[in-house]
Amino acid sequence: MDQIVVKYVQEVDLKKPVMIEGLPGVGNVGKLAAEHLIDELEADLLAEIYSIYFPPQVLVMEDGLTDLVGNKLYYATEVGKDKKDIIILTGDYQGMTPQGQYMITDRILQICSEFEVETIFALGGYGQGSMVSKPRVLGAANRPDIVEEAKEHGVVFDKEHPASGIVGASGLFLGLGEKLYDIPGICLMGETSGYFVDPGSSREVLKILTSMLNIEDISYEALDDKAKEVEEITSKVMDMDQELGFNMGQENKSEHLRYIG
Repeated sequence: MDQIVVKYVQEVDLKKPVMIEGLPGVGNVGKLAAEHLIDELEADLLAEIYSIYFPPQVLVMEDGLTDLVGNKLYYATEVGKDKKDIIILTGDYQGMTPQGQYMITDRILQICSEFEVETIFALGGYGQGSMVSKPRVLGAANRPDIVEEAKEHGVVFDKEHPASGIVGASGLFLGLGEKLYDIPGICLMGETSGYFVDPGSSREVLKILTSMLNIEDISYEALDDKAKEVEEITSKVMDMDQELGFNMGQENKSEHLRYIG
């Protein structure tokens, strides 16, 4: 097989769509947001992406059938008040090596170029290393005008965060998108502890995204239900941690929390 295989499920004619990327990452914030949007928009499958840069693995479904790991592109047309066409990227894994990250991102950017994508929205989480009760949405963009627009929708641009830059697909979509394909892009990062899957942070990212794209009538009920489940689990873990901290001392307690992260 080729290093990267794109298997189109159907041919579609999209009018200058935007592309939304939500792959696995910190707190799975981007992936959860993308999958929720796919469900809410009832988006259709456009293409499947397989690569030697993904793990040599199949997933086993509940019915016992297997599915080769990869990424998928979905699409929806005439979305929101502005009637925008949208492509949504999500999947099981990001590329497992630096070379794989570059190669897969570049191949998807080629697809974006073919569809004349106007803007790329990369979704992800920003790990704070501690519990976050009210997550902000931090931003980074490759064009000054996008920064100013995003600020109007509540995106926070902090000089200190992200301090070490953006690693992985979200960063490469902005960097390669700007330098090689002249595609404007922004990364929306929901604050998260990094300890758990964080649907609450995904919800905040989606609220900003839908505001920027002028999309209404999105229900967050499913994400809210997941957030409650995670909060219950978090509460139990914190109770256990407090008990260990009481027995082991405050210094060991913080070590235990870092271990969870």
